Amino acid sequence: MYAIIRAGGKQAKVQSGDVIEIERVKGDADEMSFSPLLIVDDKGNAVSDRDLLSKASVTAKVLGESQGPKIDIFKYKNKTGYRRRQGHRQKYTQIEITEITLPGAKAKSSQAKPAAKSGPAKASEAKPATAKAPAAKKAAAKTATTKAGAAKTSKQAKTDSSEEE
Repeated sequence: MYAIIRAGGKQAKVQSGDVIEIERVKGDADEMSFSPLLIVDDKGNAVSDRDLLSKASVTAKVLGESQGPKIDIFKYKNKTGYRRRQGHRQKYTQIEITEITLPGAKAKSSQAKPAAKSGPAKASEAKPATAKAPAAKKAAAKTATTKAGAAKTSKQAKTDSSEEE
């Protein structure tokens, strides 16, 4: 199950157990709660109804604060002696998503995430085996056309040489 949340004027796609950086949130709270904009459950069903989403929530644990890279701003105008120098470092709050709750749906904790990863890996292994067979047929068809094309070009070369004589 994943959700789209809005934090700091930006949107982020999150799952249980994800660690993300959002723009700095002031306060001493150890837990934060977000109202999701969209929730997609494990079966692939999207929930975007405002009434259901108002009852849903995404909870997160605050891990700490950090700063982004330094950005240098230099303003310059030619032949006037106008020079301005400024710097900026954006501050971020690092959070870990603990759970996504949707009324009437099964909630998954962050401990269930590794078990979920092993299931899709088996499904992805089965897909390439079926995909390889059609690819081989196409490759064989291409080689047949190139041989036919080569035969035509050799015939054309013979007729061209006979016409020159």
